[in-house]
Amino acid sequence: MPFLENKALKITIDLDVEMYVATLICQPNNHRLNTELVMMMGDKINASRHVFLAENEAVDLFFNSEIEGFEFLWRGLERMGIDFCVQHVVGRCKSVLLADMDSTMIQQECIDELALEAGVGQRVADITERAMNGKLDFEAALTERVSLLKGLPISVIDEVLKNRITLMPGGPELIKTMRANGAYTALVSGGFTDFTQVISRRLGFDEHRANVLLRKDGKLTGNHRVPVLGKQAKVDALNEIVAERGLTVDDVISVGDGANDLGMLHLAGSGVALHAKPLVAAEVALRLNYADLTGLLYLQGYKKTDFVFK
Repeated sequence: MPFLENKALKITIDLDVEMYVATLICQPNNHRLNTELVMMMGDKINASRHVFLAENEAVDLFFNSEIEGFEFLWRGLERMGIDFCVQHVVGRCKSVLLADMDSTMIQQECIDELALEAGVGQRVADITERAMNGKLDFEAALTERVSLLKGLPISVIDEVLKNRITLMPGGPELIKTMRANGAYTALVSGGFTDFTQVISRRLGFDEHRANVLLRKDGKLTGNHRVPVLGKQAKVDALNEIVAERGLTVDDVISVGDGANDLGMLHLAGSGVALHAKPLVAAEVALRLNYADLTGLLYLQGYKKTDFVFK
């Protein structure tokens, strides 16, 4: 009987018995994911067994045939504030993490925060929202928004980082845990290096890539370096990173929320839409609407006792 051992996290899987895993995850302190609900769900999908990854917070249900009525079950759990993700058991634990930054690893959109300081906050926020929902060309939208920052003192960037930017819950545990288990982590953003270099260092990413704001005499010029790091650049980054390490796209878990993330979400072995825009959520199978970033660890089969907090 064949077995597989994942290199990133030591998990042995019986390939002949369990083909699929359904992971149920809720917000911490929700407490609705109890044994009774898990047993009921297990019956509905003919699960062979279940494993709690975190008490009342996350559980794996293993089964070997496709689920009938998935949408009905998903909507029922959605109303309870519980995420429901189904994937193949084999290869679920990944060796590379590729992450968006704005509204993914942090809770804000950096350019919107800069725009508030420049007095054009609502105008820029409206453009950002349309771009992230796929209603505007990303590169054109970025150029337009950056032009509105012309003349903003560079010192404002540090002020925004200090006073306005907050990490998304679960981010430090996600990065520390994956790196402790041998994974490579990359922050790839359509935002700016002024922010990614700080957030990358704060969270412990192996590398970061983003757009560059141009400056002169201590102020932003209203221009950015070209070419723009957009949707295709994120795909290119994914391909480059796995090629450098002798891996494949199947070894990657990617996470994002906007339309410019769709390329890397579709390409990665596991593409996760985190609290995503409607367009993105509609196109991505693995959706986390309630879990924090530790949900990406649960999706890979990590238990809460495996998390690295320091």
